[in-house]
Amino acid sequence: MTIRLTALSPTLWTNLRHDLLASVVVFLVALPLCIGITVASGAPTGAGIVTGIIAGMLVGWLAGCPLQVSGPAAGLTVIVFQIIREHGLEAFGMIVIVAGLMQVIWSWLQLGQWFRAVSPAVIHGMLAGIGALIFASQFHIMIDDIPKGSGLENILSLPAAVWKGLADDETTEMNHHLAARIGVLTIGVMVLWSLAVPKRFHVIPAVLMGVAVATCLATVMEIPIQRIAVQDNLLSMLHVPSPQALSHLFDTAILAEALGLAFIASVETLLSAAAVDQLHTGPRTRYNRELLAQGLGNMVCGFIGSLPMTGVIVRSSANVEAGARTRASAIFHGLWLLLFVSFLPSVLRLIPAASLGAVLVFTGYKLMNFGVLPELKRHGRGEVVVFFATMGTIVFINLLTGVVVGLALALAKLLHTTQNLESFFAHDPATGKLTLHLQGIATFVSLPRLASTLEQAPPYAEVHVDFTSLRHIDHACLNLLQNWQQQHEANHGRVVADWDKMRGVSYADRHRPRQTSWWTKWLE
Repeated sequence: MTIRLTALSPTLWTNLRHDLLASVVVFLVALPLCIGITVASGAPTGAGIVTGIIAGMLVGWLAGCPLQVSGPAAGLTVIVFQIIREHGLEAFGMIVIVAGLMQVIWSWLQLGQWFRAVSPAVIHGMLAGIGALIFASQFHIMIDDIPKGSGLENILSLPAAVWKGLADDETTEMNHHLAARIGVLTIGVMVLWSLAVPKRFHVIPAVLMGVAVATCLATVMEIPIQRIAVQDNLLSMLHVPSPQALSHLFDTAILAEALGLAFIASVETLLSAAAVDQLHTGPRTRYNRELLAQGLGNMVCGFIGSLPMTGVIVRSSANVEAGARTRASAIFHGLWLLLFVSFLPSVLRLIPAASLGAVLVFTGYKLMNFGVLPELKRHGRGEVVVFFATMGTIVFINLLTGVVVGLALALAKLLHTTQNLESFFAHDPATGKLTLHLQGIATFVSLPRLASTLEQAPPYAEVHVDFTSLRHIDHACLNLLQNWQQQHEANHGRVVADWDKMRGVSYADRHRPRQTSWWTKWLE
């Protein structure tokens, strides 16, 4: 036993050394994002940091993707802001609890892999729509102004917001132009740090450098703009739902909000986990376990009144790039957040709200990734339509409706694609032979088209069926062809077809040798 422990010790200490360094990097990335996302969500300032702590210390320990880092996500700010504005903080806590419970149930039902089965056009459209809403709302925060009532109003009021940021208006007490300069400085430092600074210095995140430079300048020059308000006591940041909040569980609107939140959080988390798997060669993601960990984390977050969480690719990629080896890095990053907010809250109160708004303006801009359009167009114009329909519905209506519309259009496109059956008669004048050609995929969706072709068969004719180019036929179309044969031959015609080979094109018959269980034989 002693020899075994000694042999493992060098590896253990090597992993711990790498994980500790990576955890500090992730902490530096997560801290400004946790605060900025909280402000954008309209929640109490400490709510995002508490979520980051739970995401690190609880979810990091249970996660099915060891190197993924979870926390409050920019992708949820839109839906969280709407929930808090429409239902209030108490109902919001219950919604997050129910959403987490749904994720736990989905994990138990082994649905983890299914949340990755979403069309890329829907995903990119969802992110672009979220990005547009974040950009528009946080632009107002970046100039120390108040966001408008809806995403569309925020977008339409952008020209007026730009003017406020440029002009020194002495008729108001708010120094919009000074806040705008701090916001632009934050974005400028982030861009320059990413593009102009050698990569060996990128261990210090660009977002931290942007916020740090803006904070230092605003503090030294005593610029009169709004700062972040943070409580001294960590426990005062918690808002446990009251027993009366249980009444919200019978509200169908609350359950619908919880379902939308759970679905979007699960999709973001598991797609992020799949992306993290591509960044390293270590253990692969266990999707159902990851979904379980996220669900438990969100239930805890809802119970104490903090923001919901997802797996976040920005923090996760920073974790991998910093050399993380195990889940310890995610756990330690949660510990650093806890220590910082417990002992140094005064530092957080120096941060300008405009600087955090600028961080999210830049985040929203990056989420609107129109560079994917050429790639989507390569797979058909329908993918581009799905992208813009999803994005537009999110911007003009709401996030959940946009995702539903995108999924419905993607499904409609799939059904249209499965109708690519070509069926036609060809007559050879030399031999007098009449042939029915079947090409592509024959499913119940294309059955009306096939039936229309079969009705064109002349009576008394001998028809040869050519299905060499048929890739698949389902039970409905196979039944139609066999019934048509009976009717045609009853009218003194003749049909020449190798029905046994045609059945081999169907899914059931191709897989029949694998059906060996007693209940399958009984069903047959």
